[in-house]
Amino acid sequence: MTAGVVALLVALVVAVAGGGIWRRANGRMRNTVPATGHAAAGQTTAGQTAAGQTAAGQTAAGQSAAGAAAPAGTFAAADAPPSAHAAAPPGAALAGPAGAGLRLSSDDVGYPLGERATLLQFSSAFCAPCRATRRILADVVGMTEGIAHVEIDAESRLDLVRQLNVLRTPTVLVLAGDGTIVRRASGQPRKPDVIAAIGAAVDYNSHINDRDSR
Repeated sequence: MTAGVVALLVALVVAVAGGGIWRRANGRMRNTVPATGHAAAGQTTAGQTAAGQTAAGQTAAGQSAAGAAAPAGTFAAADAPPSAHAAAPPGAALAGPAGAGLRLSSDDVGYPLGERATLLQFSSAFCAPCRATRRILADVVGMTEGIAHVEIDAESRLDLVRQLNVLRTPTVLVLAGDGTIVRRASGQPRKPDVIAAIGAAVDYNSHINDRDSR
């Protein structure tokens, strides 16, 4: 076996392993509320955004990640990375890249929010996974009352894209009833994971209501 063949086999193994890691991470819904994030104190609203925060703004809003056809992923309780269509929360008091616990209002997104939860999707014109994600989210909204699906063209809202650190489309943010971002995903999510993320938003609502009633 020649050195060239060995090098080719090694490159193939590395490519397969890298592809597997990317597929597992793609579309994964991540938790954006820290363990102590249910506390209202310290919660930042989008209106407190620091001018000039452009961590993700240097990336073209409508760009999809390599291979635009993002395989389905899972919503995981982990540190939230940037995602498309569910942009990362803006604000001077961002708790890490995900802006954990940040609250968005209907004025921030330009549409009414759902009473129980909102699925905020960032899309772009030539993004096939964005269309599939739109269908998935619409199906979930049709199954549950009090849930809204808001889709935003990333190129038309570069302010949110930059502030929320949206690096690709589709990106989905799951907002609780008060607008707090509790989950986010980059890539096309699976329907069961979207439903689970809504459950997390509803749980967050209950926790806040219980705390406020004390």
